[in-house]
Amino acid sequence: MMSQTVLEAINKQIHAELGASYSYLAMSAWCEQHSFTGSARWLRVQSQEEHGHAMRLFDFILARNAKLDLRGLEQPRSEYKSLTEVFETAYDQEKTVSGQIESLYELVFKEKAYPAVVQLEWFLTEQVEEEKTCREIVAKLQMVGKDPSGQLEIDRELGSRVPDKSPKGAGE
Repeated sequence: MMSQTVLEAINKQIHAELGASYSYLAMSAWCEQHSFTGSARWLRVQSQEEHGHAMRLFDFILARNAKLDLRGLEQPRSEYKSLTEVFETAYDQEKTVSGQIESLYELVFKEKAYPAVVQLEWFLTEQVEEEKTCREIVAKLQMVGKDPSGQLEIDRELGSRVPDKSPKGAGE
């Protein structure tokens, strides 16, 4: 049986992951509208990943026979000044999510909710990779500055991203 405190915290994290997914989708749309189609693809795949993270927690709650509490999402930001600003926002978002996951991990550990501890260990590792990837993209974009050919080369590189097909359900 999961404590109410742990259940509420995991439901809150599901909401945060879905919000991140929605935010990435809005960033993707901005990129598409500004002819950064590679970045749009990358961000759409990232949106799908964040949705997958939410579903991993969603499935965990259901596997524990606990109650889901799905909440409405706020409208995501949809205007940016540049491609660099889009990815700086993405990087900030990943740092925020890392903090949320770390706080949630601390709570479930303190509450001795060991199945949730195990589930969240995957998220801790995942967030290290997410932050690293966004940090590297931002660094590249800052290096090229406003140089269109440099931006287009990075955009082309980002467009080669393919969705991760590995299962991410609660059964892992």
